[in-house]
Amino acid sequence: MDVLVNVGLSVLFGLVGIVIMMVGYIIFDKIIPADFNKELEKGNLAVAIVVAGLLISIAIIVSKVIA
Repeated sequence: MDVLVNVGLSVLFGLVGIVIMMVGYIIFDKIIPADFNKELEKGNLAVAIVVAGLLISIAIIVSKVIA
């Protein structure tokens, strides 16, 4: 039974982490006056690297908070 509880908690924490990352991206997108989605659709590699760095940094922070 403990295994199922642990799996359930892992899934729950994973979903919470994903939601927090989405909120962080939305806040970042609102603060910076550039349209990241439009630039990504055009294939702007520099914007893709910035967004990837942002998501990695948010993921590191979220993992430390949840752990």
